[in-house]
Amino acid sequence: MNEEKEIARKSMQLSLSKIDEQEREEISKQIQNHLFQSNVWRDAQTIGVHLSMEIEWDTREIVKRAFEEGRNVVIPKTIPDTKELIFYEITDLSQTVKGPFNLEEPDTEQTKPVDKDAIDLLIVPGLAFTKNGYRIGFGGGYYDRFLTDFIHPTVSLLHSNQIIDTFPIESYDIPVNYLVTEEGFIDC
Repeated sequence: MNEEKEIARKSMQLSLSKIDEQEREEISKQIQNHLFQSNVWRDAQTIGVHLSMEIEWDTREIVKRAFEEGRNVVIPKTIPDTKELIFYEITDLSQTVKGPFNLEEPDTEQTKPVDKDAIDLLIVPGLAFTKNGYRIGFGGGYYDRFLTDFIHPTVSLLHSNQIIDTFPIESYDIPVNYLVTEEGFIDC
């Protein structure tokens, strides 16, 4: 574990935890609006998205909007033994269970797995980012593993304050294609 990355991770978690609920909701709406107006959203039929936790920007509204627009929604199940992600299609937010790390994950009894090539747009979580799309995630490496052969557009949702100048890039780090902030869309 890179010490510099770990410091940036902890510092950003602390910073994000200090944002009050009303401000978080307002920023989430701005980020979502930029996403919904983008070509990558318009062109995607199947959206891969995690269900956000408290310090993250809201993704449930994105799921609801996708349902309203007749899109497919797939959410990840974490496999801790192999540190891999398998995405399952949900048709309703009630088709989830608590998984490892207290994440809401697909209930595999009610949903079916989807091939990664079927995901047209993947929303990738993260804490800190460089302008060219490299990210510090929550430390498990699940998304970097998943992204190694992922061929479709990837975006991360963030506040512009989450963009930092630099941090050590490892050989296994895979950047996202786009950053979506409250200020707009950044093509990495």
